[in-house]
Amino acid sequence: MEYNEPSPLETKVVSFRFGLPNSASIDTYLANEGYEALKKALGMTAEVIIDLLKASSLRGRGGAGFPTGMKWSFVPRTTGKPTYVICNSDESEPGTCKDRLLMEKDPHQLIEGMVIAGWTIKSNKGYIYIRGEYRYLIEIVDRAIAEAYEKGYLGKNILGSGWDFDLYTHSGAGAYECGEESALLESLEGKRGIPRLKPPFPAVVGAFQSPTILNNTETFSHVPAILRKGPEWYAALGTARNGGTRLMCVSGHVNRPGVYEMPMGFPMMRLINEVCGGIRNGKKLKAVIPGGSSSPVLKADECADILLDFDSLAKAKTMAGSGGLVVLDEDTDIVAVALRTIKFYAHESCGWCIPCREGTTWLKKILTRFHEGGGVPADIDLIGELAANMLGRTFCPLGDAAAMPIGGFVAKFRDEFEARLKLTRAGKKTPEFAIV
Repeated sequence: MEYNEPSPLETKVVSFRFGLPNSASIDTYLANEGYEALKKALGMTAEVIIDLLKASSLRGRGGAGFPTGMKWSFVPRTTGKPTYVICNSDESEPGTCKDRLLMEKDPHQLIEGMVIAGWTIKSNKGYIYIRGEYRYLIEIVDRAIAEAYEKGYLGKNILGSGWDFDLYTHSGAGAYECGEESALLESLEGKRGIPRLKPPFPAVVGAFQSPTILNNTETFSHVPAILRKGPEWYAALGTARNGGTRLMCVSGHVNRPGVYEMPMGFPMMRLINEVCGGIRNGKKLKAVIPGGSSSPVLKADECADILLDFDSLAKAKTMAGSGGLVVLDEDTDIVAVALRTIKFYAHESCGWCIPCREGTTWLKKILTRFHEGGGVPADIDLIGELAANMLGRTFCPLGDAAAMPIGGFVAKFRDEFEARLKLTRAGKKTPEFAIV
């Protein structure tokens, strides 16, 4: 999926350099407002920067949507321990591909955001933890880091400030689990990537048991624009408590899938119909998975008035998540979607806690049997019961990420599960396993 068909409805804040020649180079970045925010930040106190982020209503773009300024304010700066800035670039949520573009097309924007974070908490070291399958991106980001060192934006005495900051990339090992912040920290430290029990949270006990800022790639990438143009400008782009813009990854049954930068609170159906050209082949909309595969599904009749921000989607009992919208047309086999979803989570469970390890395994077994024609009437309720019993009972959100979509599929499309049961019990062939 590429960012190659811009829409006039987009509001470009973090993507405005994407179409420029050699957009990943420092020369292009400097010619287009690059590192101006860092120069401003070096003349500000930590309290001023944090207040600007709070006023901007920037919320974490990795999935949880936690207010960024508040998160930075939790980091103690007087413990006597070193502090760290960590970027979660372990983008692995199915349906999500925005961070790849940010690193590929504008890595200096990410670097600048992280350097500003380092100045804010008086850190001297940062790491960009990049998904293992993104090997080619590590080379691009490493090249950008080298350019930043050459120009004095990284290293010793940055821009004459007397402050030093070093930045490194670190490759993940291909585990979805390491997208969870505490598992990422364990992996970064050279240990098995399993979640930590919280509290304490990473802000206080993070990388190498020290205070840590840990944000997503897109979150850091928004920081320079906020400092350049002001928090009021940024907040006004979105809705109340949901400032700015967001990169939306739209896949599935639309005519123009892609990554589009839209204002927070943009109507979902306008994104599908006006930006993405509507449902392909003239079909009708059946459902939307609005925030990556872990977010509960919305039926077509629930999408009419939905706004794409954290609060509106939470009110609709789903999530903005990672910003990955998967659009499903009227011909989609929801039982197949449910099976494909749980196969992913069962494969990616780290196995550290029993509700997730056993729950995802048994959901996969039951849904596989059900899809292949061996289901029994009790299976439908059993699937929902298993999913419900996983919620809130695991060390990290992977258990919830598996349970919520499966529970949603059964609750909202029970008729399709019942129809599949009748079909297969009548001896008819099960439909092919395909959704897109």
